[in-house]
Amino acid sequence: MAVYTEVSFTQASALFESLGLERLTSLQGCSGGIENTNYFAHTEGASYVLTLFERLSAEQLPYYLRLMAHLAAHGVAVPNPAPDARGELVHSLCGKPAAVVNMLSGKSELAPSAAHCAQVGAALARMHLVGRSFALRQDNLRALPWWNETVPVVLPYLEPAQAALLQSELAYQNHIATMAHCAALPRGPIHADLFRDNVMFTPAATEGGESVLSGFFDFYFAGNDAWVFDIAVCLNDWCVDLDSGAAVNARAQAFLAAYASVRPLEAAERKLLPAMLRAAALRFWLSRLWDWYLPREASMLKPHDPTRFERLLRQRIAHPQATGLAQSDFEPETTA
Repeated sequence: MAVYTEVSFTQASALFESLGLERLTSLQGCSGGIENTNYFAHTEGASYVLTLFERLSAEQLPYYLRLMAHLAAHGVAVPNPAPDARGELVHSLCGKPAAVVNMLSGKSELAPSAAHCAQVGAALARMHLVGRSFALRQDNLRALPWWNETVPVVLPYLEPAQAALLQSELAYQNHIATMAHCAALPRGPIHADLFRDNVMFTPAATEGGESVLSGFFDFYFAGNDAWVFDIAVCLNDWCVDLDSGAAVNARAQAFLAAYASVRPLEAAERKLLPAMLRAAALRFWLSRLWDWYLPREASMLKPHDPTRFERLLRQRIAHPQATGLAQSDFEPETTA
Protein backbone atom coordinates (compact mmCIF):
# COMPACT_ATOMS: atom_id res chain seq x y z
CA MET A 1 0.00 0.00 0.00
CA ALA A 2 2.59 2.51 -1.10
CA VAL A 3 1.75 6.06 -2.18
CA TYR A 4 2.51 6.69 -5.86
CA THR A 5 -0.13 9.40 -6.39
CA GLU A 6 -0.49 12.20 -3.86
CA VAL A 7 -4.12 12.94 -2.98
CA SER A 8 -5.05 16.12 -1.13
CA PHE A 9 -7.59 16.22 1.67
CA THR A 10 -9.76 18.47 -0.49
CA GLN A 11 -9.73 16.02 -3.41
CA ALA A 12 -10.60 13.06 -1.18
CA SER A 13 -13.34 15.05 0.56
CA ALA A 14 -14.99 15.84 -2.76
CA LEU A 15 -15.01 12.15 -3.73
CA PHE A 16 -16.51 11.12 -0.39
CA GLU A 17 -19.20 13.77 -0.73
CA SER A 18 -20.06 12.56 -4.23
CA LEU A 19 -20.50 9.03 -2.88
CA GLY A 20 -22.87 10.19 -0.15
CA LEU A 21 -20.45 9.20 2.62
CA GLU A 22 -19.92 11.02 5.91
CA ARG A 23 -17.72 14.13 6.07
CA LEU A 24 -14.03 13.29 5.86
CA THR A 25 -12.06 14.17 9.01
CA SER A 26 -8.58 12.75 8.32
CA LEU A 27 -6.55 11.21 5.50
CA GLN A 28 -3.33 9.23 6.00
CA GLY A 29 -1.12 7.49 3.43
CA CYS A 30 -0.40 3.78 3.95
CA SER A 31 3.16 2.45 3.84
CA GLY A 32 2.43 -1.28 3.49
CA GLY A 33 2.22 -3.08 0.12
CA ILE A 34 3.62 -2.09 -3.26
CA GLU A 35 0.91 -2.26 -5.93
CA ASN A 36 -1.46 0.68 -5.44
CA THR A 37 -1.79 4.06 -3.75
CA ASN A 38 -3.72 3.62 -0.50
CA TYR A 39 -4.98 6.00 2.14
CA PHE A 40 -6.74 5.44 5.44
CA ALA A 41 -9.72 7.77 5.35
CA HIS A 42 -11.63 8.52 8.53
CA THR A 43 -15.03 10.21 8.59
CA GLU A 44 -17.34 11.39 11.33
CA GLY A 45 -19.08 8.02 11.34
CA ALA A 46 -16.81 5.31 9.91
CA SER A 47 -13.35 4.50 8.52
CA TYR A 48 -12.52 3.58 4.94
CA VAL A 49 -9.63 2.69 2.65
CA LEU A 50 -9.24 4.89 -0.43
CA THR A 51 -7.34 3.13 -3.23
CA LEU A 52 -5.98 4.58 -6.47
CA PHE A 53 -5.00 1.84 -8.90
CA GLU A 54 -1.56 2.25 -10.47
CA ARG A 55 -1.41 -0.88 -12.65
CA LEU A 56 -4.95 -2.16 -13.00
CA SER A 57 -7.12 -0.45 -15.60
CA ALA A 58 -10.66 0.82 -15.15
CA GLU A 59 -11.75 -2.02 -17.45
CA GLN A 60 -10.19 -4.68 -15.20
CA LEU A 61 -11.44 -3.28 -11.90
CA PRO A 62 -15.12 -4.31 -12.02
CA TYR A 63 -14.06 -7.95 -11.56
CA TYR A 64 -12.31 -7.25 -8.23
CA LEU A 65 -14.81 -4.77 -6.85
CA ARG A 66 -17.92 -6.68 -7.88
CA LEU A 67 -16.40 -9.89 -6.49
CA MET A 68 -15.99 -8.15 -3.13
CA ALA A 69 -19.56 -6.84 -3.30
CA HIS A 70 -20.84 -10.33 -4.23
CA LEU A 71 -19.01 -11.97 -1.33
CA ALA A 72 -20.18 -9.30 1.13
CA ALA A 73 -23.78 -9.67 -0.05
CA HIS A 74 -23.59 -13.42 0.65
CA GLY A 75 -22.24 -13.08 4.18
CA VAL A 76 -18.48 -13.40 3.58
CA ALA A 77 -16.60 -10.90 5.75
CA VAL A 78 -14.85 -8.68 3.20
CA PRO A 79 -14.80 -4.91 2.56
CA ASN A 80 -17.83 -3.70 0.60
CA PRO A 81 -17.04 -1.10 -2.11
CA ALA A 82 -18.99 2.16 -1.93
CA PRO A 83 -21.12 2.81 -5.06
CA ASP A 84 -21.90 6.16 -6.63
CA ALA A 85 -25.45 7.32 -7.40
CA ARG A 86 -25.51 5.10 -10.52
CA GLY A 87 -24.30 2.03 -8.65
CA GLU A 88 -20.80 2.17 -10.17
CA LEU A 89 -17.97 0.93 -7.95
CA VAL A 90 -15.05 2.30 -10.02
CA HIS A 91 -14.49 6.01 -9.48
CA SER A 92 -11.89 8.51 -10.73
CA LEU A 93 -9.45 10.59 -8.67
CA CYS A 94 -6.32 12.45 -9.77
CA GLY A 95 -6.67 10.90 -13.22
CA LYS A 96 -6.56 7.35 -11.81
CA PRO A 97 -9.30 4.76 -11.30
CA ALA A 98 -10.20 4.62 -7.61
CA ALA A 99 -12.35 2.77 -5.08
CA VAL A 100 -13.52 3.35 -1.53
CA VAL A 101 -14.18 0.39 0.76
CA ASN A 102 -15.07 0.15 4.44
CA MET A 103 -12.21 -0.63 6.80
CA LEU A 104 -12.45 -3.96 8.62
CA SER A 105 -12.24 -3.97 12.40
CA GLY A 106 -9.38 -5.45 14.40
CA LYS A 107 -5.78 -6.11 13.45
CA SER A 108 -3.66 -8.73 11.72
CA GLU A 109 -2.30 -11.73 13.65
CA LEU A 110 1.33 -11.79 12.56
CA ALA A 111 2.20 -14.71 14.87
CA PRO A 112 -0.80 -16.98 14.28
CA SER A 113 -1.74 -20.01 16.32
CA ALA A 114 -3.29 -23.19 14.98
CA ALA A 115 -6.69 -21.78 16.01
CA HIS A 116 -6.14 -18.67 13.87
CA CYS A 117 -5.15 -20.87 10.93
CA ALA A 118 -8.30 -22.95 11.37
CA GLN A 119 -10.46 -19.82 11.22
CA VAL A 120 -8.75 -18.73 8.00
CA GLY A 121 -9.13 -22.19 6.46
CA ALA A 122 -12.86 -22.37 7.14
CA ALA A 123 -13.46 -18.81 5.93
CA LEU A 124 -11.47 -19.43 2.74
CA ALA A 125 -13.57 -22.50 1.95
CA ARG A 126 -16.77 -20.49 2.44
CA MET A 127 -15.38 -17.78 0.15
CA HIS A 128 -14.63 -20.36 -2.55
CA LEU A 129 -18.13 -21.83 -2.38
CA VAL A 130 -19.84 -18.43 -2.49
CA GLY A 131 -17.64 -17.43 -5.41
CA ARG A 132 -19.11 -20.18 -7.58
CA SER A 133 -22.18 -18.01 -8.25
CA PHE A 134 -20.15 -14.92 -9.21
CA ALA A 135 -20.98 -14.07 -12.82
CA LEU A 136 -17.82 -12.26 -13.97
CA ARG A 137 -14.67 -14.10 -14.96
CA GLN A 138 -11.06 -12.99 -15.14
CA ASP A 139 -7.99 -15.21 -15.14
CA ASN A 140 -5.43 -14.91 -12.36
CA LEU A 141 -3.10 -12.31 -13.88
CA ARG A 142 -0.07 -13.58 -11.91
CA ALA A 143 -0.38 -17.22 -12.97
CA LEU A 144 1.80 -19.35 -15.27
CA PRO A 145 1.69 -17.07 -18.36
CA TRP A 146 2.99 -14.18 -16.24
CA TRP A 147 5.73 -16.40 -14.76
CA ASN A 148 6.86 -17.37 -18.26
CA GLU A 149 7.00 -13.70 -19.29
CA THR A 150 8.74 -12.45 -16.14
CA VAL A 151 11.44 -15.04 -15.48
CA PRO A 152 13.60 -13.84 -18.44
CA VAL A 153 13.29 -10.27 -17.12
CA VAL A 154 14.73 -11.04 -13.66
CA LEU A 155 17.30 -13.69 -14.61
CA PRO A 156 20.11 -11.17 -15.38
CA TYR A 157 20.01 -9.98 -11.75
CA LEU A 158 20.44 -13.41 -10.14
CA GLU A 159 23.38 -15.49 -9.02
CA PRO A 160 23.92 -18.67 -11.10
CA ALA A 161 22.44 -20.98 -8.45
CA GLN A 162 19.35 -18.79 -8.11
CA ALA A 163 18.90 -18.57 -11.86
CA ALA A 164 19.18 -22.36 -12.19
CA LEU A 165 16.57 -22.89 -9.47
CA LEU A 166 14.18 -20.38 -11.03
CA GLN A 167 14.47 -21.88 -14.51
CA SER A 168 14.18 -25.44 -13.23
CA GLU A 169 11.06 -24.67 -11.21
CA LEU A 170 9.46 -22.82 -14.10
CA ALA A 171 10.02 -25.84 -16.34
CA TYR A 172 8.53 -28.09 -13.65
CA GLN A 173 5.41 -25.92 -13.33
CA ASN A 174 4.94 -25.83 -17.09
CA HIS A 175 5.05 -29.62 -17.02
CA ILE A 176 2.53 -29.81 -14.16
CA ALA A 177 0.14 -27.61 -16.16
CA THR A 178 -0.05 -30.31 -18.86
CA MET A 179 -1.13 -33.08 -16.48
CA ALA A 180 -4.66 -34.47 -16.47
CA HIS A 181 -4.85 -34.00 -12.71
CA CYS A 182 -4.24 -30.27 -13.19
CA ALA A 183 -7.09 -29.99 -15.70
CA ALA A 184 -9.35 -31.76 -13.17
CA LEU A 185 -8.75 -29.25 -10.36
CA PRO A 186 -11.92 -27.44 -9.22
CA ARG A 187 -11.71 -23.74 -9.99
CA GLY A 188 -13.38 -20.42 -9.34
CA PRO A 189 -12.52 -16.97 -7.97
CA ILE A 190 -9.54 -17.05 -5.60
CA HIS A 191 -8.02 -14.37 -3.39
CA ALA A 192 -4.47 -15.32 -4.48
CA ASP A 193 -2.73 -13.13 -1.87
CA LEU A 194 -4.22 -14.14 1.50
CA PHE A 195 -1.18 -13.49 3.66
CA ARG A 196 -1.27 -12.79 7.40
CA ASP A 197 -1.41 -9.04 6.83
CA ASN A 198 -4.50 -9.35 4.59
CA VAL A 199 -6.70 -10.84 7.31
CA MET A 200 -8.13 -9.04 10.33
CA PHE A 201 -9.05 -10.41 13.77
CA THR A 202 -10.94 -8.72 16.58
CA PRO A 203 -9.71 -9.15 20.18
CA ALA A 204 -10.90 -12.11 22.20
CA ALA A 205 -14.06 -11.55 24.26
CA THR A 206 -12.46 -13.15 27.32
CA GLU A 207 -8.95 -12.92 28.73
CA GLY A 208 -6.74 -15.66 27.35
CA GLY A 209 -9.15 -16.48 24.52
CA GLU A 210 -8.39 -16.47 20.81
CA SER A 211 -9.09 -13.44 18.68
CA VAL A 212 -11.88 -13.85 16.13
CA LEU A 213 -11.52 -13.45 12.37
CA SER A 214 -13.29 -10.29 11.18
CA GLY A 215 -12.52 -10.49 7.48
CA PHE A 216 -10.27 -10.71 4.42
CA PHE A 217 -9.16 -7.70 2.41
CA ASP A 218 -6.93 -6.63 -0.51
CA PHE A 219 -8.58 -8.59 -3.34
CA TYR A 220 -6.62 -6.87 -6.12
CA PHE A 221 -4.70 -10.02 -7.11
CA ALA A 222 -7.90 -12.08 -7.23
CA GLY A 223 -8.81 -14.08 -10.34
CA ASN A 224 -10.22 -17.37 -11.54
CA ASP A 225 -7.83 -20.21 -10.83
CA ALA A 226 -7.56 -23.53 -9.02
CA TRP A 227 -8.85 -23.32 -5.46
CA VAL A 228 -5.95 -25.49 -4.29
CA PHE A 229 -3.53 -22.77 -5.45
CA ASP A 230 -5.29 -20.38 -3.04
CA ILE A 231 -4.91 -23.00 -0.30
CA ALA A 232 -1.20 -23.32 -1.11
CA VAL A 233 -0.67 -19.55 -0.91
CA CYS A 234 -2.18 -19.61 2.58
CA LEU A 235 -0.22 -22.64 3.75
CA ASN A 236 3.01 -20.99 2.55
CA ASP A 237 2.42 -17.97 4.78
CA TRP A 238 0.21 -18.96 7.70
CA CYS A 239 1.67 -22.41 8.29
CA VAL A 240 5.44 -22.00 7.94
CA ASP A 241 8.31 -20.58 9.95
CA LEU A 242 8.98 -17.34 8.09
CA ASP A 243 12.71 -17.32 8.82
CA SER A 244 13.52 -20.84 7.61
CA GLY A 245 10.57 -21.63 5.36
CA ALA A 246 10.00 -24.91 7.20
CA ALA A 247 6.42 -26.12 7.48
CA VAL A 248 4.69 -25.95 10.87
CA ASN A 249 2.62 -29.11 10.70
CA ALA A 250 0.19 -28.37 13.55
CA ARG A 251 -0.91 -25.13 11.89
CA ALA A 252 -1.14 -26.74 8.43
CA GLN A 253 -3.25 -29.61 9.76
CA ALA A 254 -5.58 -27.18 11.56
CA PHE A 255 -5.97 -25.07 8.42
CA LEU A 256 -6.71 -28.01 6.13
CA ALA A 257 -9.05 -29.75 8.58
CA ALA A 258 -11.10 -26.57 8.98
CA TYR A 259 -11.16 -25.97 5.22
CA ALA A 260 -12.24 -29.56 4.54
CA SER A 261 -15.02 -29.30 7.14
CA VAL A 262 -16.64 -26.74 4.80
CA ARG A 263 -15.44 -28.07 1.41
CA PRO A 264 -13.62 -31.43 1.33
CA LEU A 265 -10.62 -31.58 -0.99
CA GLU A 266 -10.99 -33.61 -4.15
CA ALA A 267 -8.52 -36.33 -5.15
CA ALA A 268 -6.80 -34.17 -7.77
CA GLU A 269 -6.27 -31.42 -5.18
CA ARG A 270 -4.71 -33.79 -2.67
CA LYS A 271 -2.47 -35.24 -5.36
CA LEU A 272 -1.22 -31.88 -6.62
CA LEU A 273 -0.98 -29.98 -3.33
CA PRO A 274 2.83 -30.50 -3.13
CA ALA A 275 3.22 -29.06 -6.64
CA MET A 276 0.88 -26.16 -5.83
CA LEU A 277 2.92 -25.33 -2.72
CA ARG A 278 5.96 -25.06 -4.98
CA ALA A 279 3.95 -23.01 -7.48
CA ALA A 280 2.84 -20.55 -4.80
CA ALA A 281 6.41 -20.18 -3.57
CA LEU A 282 7.62 -19.56 -7.12
CA ARG A 283 4.91 -16.99 -7.81
CA PHE A 284 5.83 -14.81 -4.83
CA TRP A 285 9.58 -15.28 -5.19
CA LEU A 286 9.25 -14.12 -8.78
CA SER A 287 7.03 -11.12 -8.04
CA ARG A 288 9.31 -10.00 -5.21
CA LEU A 289 12.37 -10.34 -7.43
CA TRP A 290 10.61 -8.19 -9.99
CA ASP A 291 9.67 -5.53 -7.43
CA TRP A 292 13.13 -5.66 -5.81
CA TYR A 293 15.21 -5.25 -8.97
CA LEU A 294 12.76 -3.23 -11.07
CA PRO A 295 11.02 -0.99 -8.52
CA ARG A 296 8.72 1.92 -9.26
CA GLU A 297 9.27 5.22 -7.48
CA ALA A 298 6.78 5.83 -4.70
CA SER A 299 6.49 7.69 -1.44
CA MET A 300 6.62 5.30 1.54
CA LEU A 301 7.51 2.31 -0.68
CA LYS A 302 8.91 -0.69 1.21
CA PRO A 303 9.73 -3.55 -1.21
CA HIS A 304 9.72 -7.03 0.32
CA ASP A 305 12.86 -9.15 0.55
CA PRO A 306 12.55 -11.89 -2.10
CA THR A 307 14.90 -14.35 -0.34
CA ARG A 308 12.12 -15.50 2.00
CA PHE A 309 10.37 -17.21 -0.90
CA GLU A 310 13.60 -18.60 -2.33
CA ARG A 311 14.11 -20.36 1.02
CA LEU A 312 10.51 -21.51 1.01
CA LEU A 313 10.73 -22.92 -2.50
CA ARG A 314 13.85 -24.89 -1.57
CA GLN A 315 12.02 -26.26 1.48
CA ARG A 316 9.00 -27.28 -0.59
CA ILE A 317 11.21 -29.09 -3.10
CA ALA A 318 13.23 -30.85 -0.39
CA HIS A 319 10.19 -31.87 1.71
CA PRO A 320 7.30 -32.62 -0.66
CA GLN A 321 5.26 -34.47 1.98
CA ALA A 322 5.23 -31.51 4.41
CA THR A 323 1.77 -30.45 3.30
CA GLY A 324 -0.39 -30.83 6.39
CA LEU A 325 -2.41 -33.61 4.77
CA ALA A 326 -2.84 -36.81 6.75
CA GLN A 327 -0.54 -39.56 5.51
CA SER A 328 -3.58 -41.57 4.40
CA ASP A 329 -4.59 -38.65 2.14
CA PHE A 330 -1.18 -38.08 0.63
CA GLU A 331 -0.48 -39.48 -2.82
CA PRO A 332 3.11 -39.06 -4.05
CA GLU A 333 3.15 -36.83 -7.10
CA THR A 334 3.94 -38.33 -10.47
CA THR A 335 5.79 -36.68 -13.28
CA ALA A 336 4.71 -39.26 -15.83
